[in-house]
Amino acid sequence: MVFQTNLERKIIENEEFLNKAESLLPVLNESYITPIQLVEVLPNKKKIHGWEVRSIDSVEQLSKMDFGKGDQVILDFGEHLVGYVTINITPVGSPPDAPLHLKLTFGEMPIEVAEDFSTYNGVISSGWLQEEVVHMDILPGILKLERRYSFRYMKVEVLATSPKYKVQFQKVVCKNVSSADLTAVSKLEHSDKMLQRMDQVSIKTLVDCMQEVFEDGPKRDRRLWLGDLRLQALANYATVKNNDLVKRCLYLFAGTPDDQGRLAANLFIQPSVIADDTYFIDYSLFFMDTLVDYFHETNDLVTLTDLWSIAFKQIENSLQFLDSNYLFKGEGFFAFIDWAEGLHKETATQGILIYVMKKALSVAHLVNNSHKLLLEETIPLLVEASKKYLWDSEKQLFVSGPTKQISYASQVWMVLAGVFSAQKAKETLEKLPSTDAIEPATPYMYHHLVEAYLVAGDRESALDRMKTYWGGMLEDGADTFWELYNPKNKAFSPYGHHLINSYCHAWSCTPTYLIRKYNM
Repeated sequence: MVFQTNLERKIIENEEFLNKAESLLPVLNESYITPIQLVEVLPNKKKIHGWEVRSIDSVEQLSKMDFGKGDQVILDFGEHLVGYVTINITPVGSPPDAPLHLKLTFGEMPIEVAEDFSTYNGVISSGWLQEEVVHMDILPGILKLERRYSFRYMKVEVLATSPKYKVQFQKVVCKNVSSADLTAVSKLEHSDKMLQRMDQVSIKTLVDCMQEVFEDGPKRDRRLWLGDLRLQALANYATVKNNDLVKRCLYLFAGTPDDQGRLAANLFIQPSVIADDTYFIDYSLFFMDTLVDYFHETNDLVTLTDLWSIAFKQIENSLQFLDSNYLFKGEGFFAFIDWAEGLHKETATQGILIYVMKKALSVAHLVNNSHKLLLEETIPLLVEASKKYLWDSEKQLFVSGPTKQISYASQVWMVLAGVFSAQKAKETLEKLPSTDAIEPATPYMYHHLVEAYLVAGDRESALDRMKTYWGGMLEDGADTFWELYNPKNKAFSPYGHHLINSYCHAWSCTPTYLIRKYNM
């Protein structure tokens, strides 16, 4: 997929909002983690991506091992980490008469320390593959890696010493960082051990993505994406409760609109806040949704009032893309919705607009009566248009685009938008498995599918989907949940190679919210 970009736009920074965001910059909590064992990664076609990890020695043996040119070792830290690595290195043998040349490779999953990065030919820059080549001129010494890494496994390869000396790695430590305070999280005791484990891994995923902002992935892209933020905020309210971080992220987006009042789909945070030139209509609408959720959680009327105008501007911008029948057409707007190949997005976007406008209406009386009236007048027109033009009475399903495509995304967003009653919504969702509907491709869309089942009162289907999908990741070795997972095609990647996939990704952290919110 090629994202729609606009290089002609002009960013209108709001210094007041950006200063408020800066005042909410969190202090990162630090913990120091050492590896637990030495491992090897072996081919196994039955394991995810064709590799399995096997323990070969205790980590206590590392400091007794000598490494020369061509030697390597893989360290397992026992859990997913986000942080900075330090290694104490000591020479053995004759005095070092040449620099030590090392290569370090970091992996969230075994494949990343098993496969040669030089074979990668995906569409995303290989710069995201986590490796570092260093020289050390003075030994003994301490190697401090300045770059932050996201990993569980670390492979250390000695590219060169000299024939006269070898080295020992006396101490390896990762300074693990996160802005989350886990003491705020209430432990979930669940009779279903898979759901209990799912809750734990969800929280770990969220925590590792909580840095100076809610990052989408600490390995890749390390950015603040609006769609991810919305879901991270929900998981945060159910667990970590770092509500100031949500507030900070809202002010960052509100501080960087373009000259049309549009909010970018994501922000770069360093060296300063930069709005990307990518715009998704659904993500921009979700700014209002995230703001209203934040208000419901905190009763922070000041923030709601501050950010209401820019949030409502996203609704106004979206209404400009409707035709005379109050429908989105395939041209003139761009929405993300999901990575599903060939997905027609008009109907899902229609559902999102209705959903967000209803959310805005729930608080509009507190901030702007004219906006309240506009919402009250427009929502029924959108709902009626959806029923009249997008509902196929014969198939009893919503259709989208010129080919009248049937997809899970279309049904899900119309259900979440409350276009039909809960009973009618349940009947609609029940029809999907017997059709050739376009299925969800990401945890992002699976979250919305599960929530649609729950809104429609079908807890059994919701639970089944969670166990098949996130439970499938657990069975395939996840200790944080992934950006992408297709149980039918586990090598799936929209980027051309699963080596570049993010294996700790924000939009996959929501089972903890679903379990706790809906008392599953």
